[in-house]
Amino acid sequence: MAAQFFNRIGQLGLGVALVGGVVNSALYNVDGGHRAVIFDRFTGVKNEVTGEGTHFFIPWVQRPIIYDIRSQPRNVPVVTGSKDLQNVNITLRILYRPIPDQLPRIYTILGQDYDERVLPSIAPEVLKAVVAQFDAGELITQREIVSQRVSDELTERAKQFGFILDDISITHLTFGREFTQAVEMKQVAQQEAEKARFVVEKAEQQKLAAIISAEGDAAAAELLAKSFAEAGDGLVELRRIEAAEDIAYQLSRSRGVAYLPGNQSTLLNLPSNTLAQ
Repeated sequence: MAAQFFNRIGQLGLGVALVGGVVNSALYNVDGGHRAVIFDRFTGVKNEVTGEGTHFFIPWVQRPIIYDIRSQPRNVPVVTGSKDLQNVNITLRILYRPIPDQLPRIYTILGQDYDERVLPSIAPEVLKAVVAQFDAGELITQREIVSQRVSDELTERAKQFGFILDDISITHLTFGREFTQAVEMKQVAQQEAEKARFVVEKAEQQKLAAIISAEGDAAAAELLAKSFAEAGDGLVELRRIEAAEDIAYQLSRSRGVAYLPGNQSTLLNLPSNTLAQ
């Protein structure tokens, strides 16, 4: 009896395990930020898009295809030419994601690697068409306009394939070696021109200062000549007396001063206070 009971328990456990295995093989999970498309061997890709959670499907007959619908980054490098025939190296950084309702169509037409099939094709095409409308200098000075135009046209093209571009930006923009050297030479020439202009302005200012100084000296000489004409020799005599007083004062402050009167040839040592008097 005990042996039969345990055999029944074993058979029941085996049956439960088989049923559990079958049920588990008929379940699939859709994580957050993902969607699923069901492929049926008999009817093809179903139009329904499965959301997040655990779902049933028919093993062998049906197969779930999981898509990540969150924004994903991608860099697209492009070498193109500007309006003035300058080589331009541009790198676009794109944030893209598929439109959930378009997933059955995306899988049917493009497959799971839709981004590898579409972005490397439409991004260079749009970028070359936009860049060809601007000169090399305009690509630098009007970079925001170029980026906006690329974004508008590329977003419109991406909608045709069933996915959205959340952000498009130009992260890298360089020109050919010849153009870069020409820009550097232009900058050096402008700096040299600015330096020469400064030297010229400095010389002009110095010339103006010299003219003003000469005009001042001429005015002073004219005033002196006018004073001499009005005062005669009296002004000269006054200046001579003032100079003699200043010399006498300076000599009175020195020790050992020798004074020689005009009518004799013998030196008289006089105290400095006597000379001052």
